[in-house]
Amino acid sequence: MVLRDTPPFRADHVGSLLRPPELLRARADHAAGLIKDAELRSAEDEAIRSVVELQREAGLRSATDGEFRRTSWHMDFIYRLGGISPADEKIKVRFHRKNGDIEFSSAALRVHERIRLDETIFGDDFAFLRDATAGTGVTPKLTVPSPNMVHYRGGPASIDPAVYPDVEEFWSDLAAAYAEQVRRIGEAGCRYLQFDDTSLAYLNDPEQRAMIAERGDDADHLHLRYIQQINAAIAGRPEGMRITTHMCRGNFRSAWTAEGGYDFVAEALFGGLDVDGFFLEFDDERSGGFEPLRFVPEGKMVVLGLVTTKSGALESKDGLKRRIEEASRYVPLDQLCLSPQCGFSSTVEGNELTRDEQLAKLALIVETAEEVWG
Repeated sequence: MVLRDTPPFRADHVGSLLRPPELLRARADHAAGLIKDAELRSAEDEAIRSVVELQREAGLRSATDGEFRRTSWHMDFIYRLGGISPADEKIKVRFHRKNGDIEFSSAALRVHERIRLDETIFGDDFAFLRDATAGTGVTPKLTVPSPNMVHYRGGPASIDPAVYPDVEEFWSDLAAAYAEQVRRIGEAGCRYLQFDDTSLAYLNDPEQRAMIAERGDDADHLHLRYIQQINAAIAGRPEGMRITTHMCRGNFRSAWTAEGGYDFVAEALFGGLDVDGFFLEFDDERSGGFEPLRFVPEGKMVVLGLVTTKSGALESKDGLKRRIEEASRYVPLDQLCLSPQCGFSSTVEGNELTRDEQLAKLALIVETAEEVWG
């Protein structure tokens, strides 16, 4: 096997990590008006320095800031796009878990002006991560929601027809804003960028497609539009920037939303999405089998999300090796990597496992990857 010096790495992870108690206390104190913005920023800085070192010590070749400055993996970014703001209405999403469903509720979004990029979103955050990883031997990785999440979250009803009488102009402006974000973050030194996207995984679920059709979208072909949007956003990426996408079926307090394999989108997705690698969720039976990987072309990497972040139970190394071998029947072993199936803390609340269990899972991924790929 060829040693990988470029992302995605043989042992990798999606992005978010459990927030330490002292950071959660600082966030609560800030929300209550007990500490100022600068004090919260200082607490975040300290926590990020520590979590970068944790990733390095675990043996990972990349490091994120754990998404420690965010409340949510996607909305903190989306609300900072020009022309988009929270709506008065609430969106309620039902998440499933073995011991009963839970509900996630947050403000809907509305597109009230033409979409644009008013600032380099997460620019200061990435600059801090870049400096924190300098000299550590790990590559700083920035995660952002894909442009599809703007549309999937709100649907046609969120777009003011007075602003966009022609919906093609909405898609064009959205792609242009993201393309400018990619350019700017590249200028800041980012060489590992990940677009997080639940929509392309959700659309494999017949229940989700029925919901999409009910709100007026073309559920049978929406994934083609979404692939087109990501491609437009990254077409002008800086030379040397590696871009991956992560696709899962929901991750909130160890619960999920959608089910089903990648079969519905696989041929168009793997053959048509112009990214360097795919982080895919494969931690249990609701994720389907590896058969859709037969559509992955030569040169594209697949990061197998075989280690669950939804519980602290540690997978067996032999079990992971068997599943990697099974996946290699559909895509060559040299195109495979290993990671958790999703982040450990897609929202500030985090999943139901401890920080020690999180570290054990990261260490297991590194050890397994070393034994499989050398």
